[in-house]
Amino acid sequence: MTTPPDNPQATPRVQIAVFSGPTATIGNSPDLVTSNKARRRHGLDPLTTLDGATPRFDLLRPQRLAAPVTVYVEAYTAHPLEADARELYALPDGWLNARGEFQSVEPDDGGTPVYEVELRPDDGLYPLPYMARQADGSAWDATTSFPFAPPAHSRQTFYPDARRVYEEIERFGLEDHGHPIDLSTRAKFDFFRPAPSGGYRTSHDDDGPESFGEDYFPYYPYHLQREPDLATLARATNLVQQVLACGDYIGAQWLEGSPTTEETLYWLALLVDTTVPIVGHTAQRRHQSASADGARNIIDGVKFLVSSAAVDVSGRNRLGAVLIVDELVYSAREVTKVDARPGGYEATGGHGGIVADMGVYGPPRVTYTPTYLHTHSSDVRLSHLPTTVSGVTGEPGEIRLVEITVKDADGYLVPDAMPVVSITKYGRYGRMSTGPDEAADTGSEVEVLGRIAANLVNAPLAGFVCEGMSPFGMSSPATNSALAIAVFSGMPVVRVGRGNTGGMAYRTDPVFISGSNLTSTKARMLLMAALLKLGTLPVAEDPTNPTLAERAATEQAVARYQHIFDTH
Repeated sequence: MTTPPDNPQATPRVQIAVFSGPTATIGNSPDLVTSNKARRRHGLDPLTTLDGATPRFDLLRPQRLAAPVTVYVEAYTAHPLEADARELYALPDGWLNARGEFQSVEPDDGGTPVYEVELRPDDGLYPLPYMARQADGSAWDATTSFPFAPPAHSRQTFYPDARRVYEEIERFGLEDHGHPIDLSTRAKFDFFRPAPSGGYRTSHDDDGPESFGEDYFPYYPYHLQREPDLATLARATNLVQQVLACGDYIGAQWLEGSPTTEETLYWLALLVDTTVPIVGHTAQRRHQSASADGARNIIDGVKFLVSSAAVDVSGRNRLGAVLIVDELVYSAREVTKVDARPGGYEATGGHGGIVADMGVYGPPRVTYTPTYLHTHSSDVRLSHLPTTVSGVTGEPGEIRLVEITVKDADGYLVPDAMPVVSITKYGRYGRMSTGPDEAADTGSEVEVLGRIAANLVNAPLAGFVCEGMSPFGMSSPATNSALAIAVFSGMPVVRVGRGNTGGMAYRTDPVFISGSNLTSTKARMLLMAALLKLGTLPVAEDPTNPTLAERAATEQAVARYQHIFDTH
């Protein structure tokens, strides 16, 4: 999207990189449903609302004109009180007489005052009735041709990147004082697709067709939801690093689904070595829907980046990655989604988390600066990761170390080397005990032991996060014992409190990592990054019964992990 050439005063001053992430409501539109104009034209049953009522108005969707057309717009209809102040207006372009004919002079009977407007294809999108039907001539009532249809018989509601979203914001959005939204006059935008929500099923831009669930990741229609894997995260990280390293951009906007953006943003803040701000945006309601919140969040993100509020006096990012929603700026480390409604975000951890305010009509104002390391100062950023680290493989009782290449020759992540970190959660009142000497447990220790065995076969870089008692992070005795076996099998374990814990997880046992006040999902991301930096822990000859020397070696290795968790 570039600045219109016929507006010489609207030359973009800066450039912003916009990245499309997975399952993003902010880039998702309502289903394309056949309008009543089309239904009447083809003799189809009329459209009804979801509750079966007859709608008052027909559907209008943004579309492009194929040819110029002249229309007559009734004057004084843009607001209920326009006609009340008609003496303030210039004369209209003309009038339509009783036969609907245009006249430049007001008819004796008054006629209808009108403005004559030529609508042209190069004007941009216009809201128009949606006339499309299915291949068999029937109306579209949903995104799929029939209920629970496979991808081949389903359309997509997600945009392939954010280009169209930004165009529609500018085309249809209004500032509070009636002026247009000026995104393209404030910045030039380049759009990238590291893990988009929508994709091309046929060849596009000389590229081959994209694979559903491999190249793009929707959540709607719900039965076709697809989730990105660790390799996708690695490739996305590499693309963000590559784009921002070129030096052309003052910052980046990352668009993703609201339940998971907090994780991705924190990950990018840990791994991407850049001095420019990274801002994330989500939406609780689909683009174009009533009270859609995504457009405002995007506008605020552009305002925030252009303002330079996030950078220090030397021009370097001082806030890390942030989430900008609902006119507030949250640190990626501390924000989490708690409800599917505007305002459904909280600053977790009990120690702040909101770092700036968008300022409404004024400029954004930074109120707190995080002390944790991030982006250009992070100890686990891409440029500071080793090329190889040690991993573990084998089977319980016969574990051996292997060398794992985590970065390629160009310094980017190797997707197949991404660490696997599992979360286990503590809950009281588990299965029944068989006697006074056996404590009741949830059975999670069986899952941990099974995951240890699977990791040794499939994931040489692996670890665990125990979401335990708040704030201590401990679980039941049986699960604690199973997690200790993981530790002495080379797999680090982080302990965090349950839910949104405000207290710091205490380091009650030096072979476990204290996750401070991180949520379990954030601790998972940090442990993945730390594994890429430090590799596996020492392996005990018998992980169920380590020697004192083996325990001391593990404590020393865990201390390096602990330093990362204390500072990031």
